[in-house]
Amino acid sequence: MSHPASLDGRAILEPTLPVAAVARRLGIAPATLRTWDRRYGIGPSGHTTGRHRRYAPADVARLELMQRALLRGATPAEAAEYALRVSPAPAVDGVLAPEPVVLDGAGPDPEAAGVRTVRAGGRVLRLPGKCPWARGLGRAALAMDATSAQQLLADLIAAKGAETAWTEVIRPVLAAVACRWEQSGEYVEVEHLVYECVLAAVIGATPLVTAPRNPRPVLLCCVPDERHSLPLYVLRAALAGRGIGTQMLGAALPADALASAVRRTAPLAVALWAHLPRYAWATVFDELPRTRQPIRLFACGPGWFATALPDRVEHLDDLPGAVDRIEALLGGRHE
Repeated sequence: MSHPASLDGRAILEPTLPVAAVARRLGIAPATLRTWDRRYGIGPSGHTTGRHRRYAPADVARLELMQRALLRGATPAEAAEYALRVSPAPAVDGVLAPEPVVLDGAGPDPEAAGVRTVRAGGRVLRLPGKCPWARGLGRAALAMDATSAQQLLADLIAAKGAETAWTEVIRPVLAAVACRWEQSGEYVEVEHLVYECVLAAVIGATPLVTAPRNPRPVLLCCVPDERHSLPLYVLRAALAGRGIGTQMLGAALPADALASAVRRTAPLAVALWAHLPRYAWATVFDELPRTRQPIRLFACGPGWFATALPDRVEHLDDLPGAVDRIEALLGGRHE
């Protein structure tokens, strides 16, 4: 079936696709397409009440833009807003030229847009960029091959360092798996496998700092109720690699326990991780006790972006920057 358009009174036929075909092309469930249409307005532009939904080329192009944004870590609402804002390029005589739609479901080559498709174990993962480490980790995860995943991660961290491994490989793979879960409700076991393999590899690559450069430790923990602690382990490994001693207190540390730890250890700095905005309460810093020696306070992670922080708290939004900033308290890089 085709969707009629007009140019100077002449009918132009555009190929259209039903929901099932578009879902197969994008690798998502038809119910997800309906949800995106209902919640975010990303749907068939020519749909009318009482007729079956059919997606024109421009509609599919917007869905692909949304999917690419999701692969890069955007929330569904952010990805939808981006896709609606970015229009297909205009063609001759002002007629929009959408991306080509292939009716057999093959579609345009996703690698032309910088997305690599990884397949293993009968499953598919789309990863941004051209990093072979990320493709290898994605394949091992899809195949549920924990041994290969941990070996790859160990080699990766040894070659690039923990913070670079996180930024260039681990975080994109986790985001791609989470995107698949968001779209289809599947891949939960894949996400858990990646998480556990990363945690084991990072802990295994963390050297024991017996003679730290800092006589007072850097205290690392998540804010109360925040259980996304994996980036903290990466931060600890990176700091340990530079000879910086830390005190790791992990996920969801209650505020009174954090205050007690600060009193007992008199740390050089406190880095509080928040992954989700709903847990990023600035009042947690107000509950920290005053100590005889000054303590630097850092709010780490994406959860803090919308939070108004006290003047004495510094926001560190990425792990490599956090490593460099904390090391700067000791006078810079130690070779």
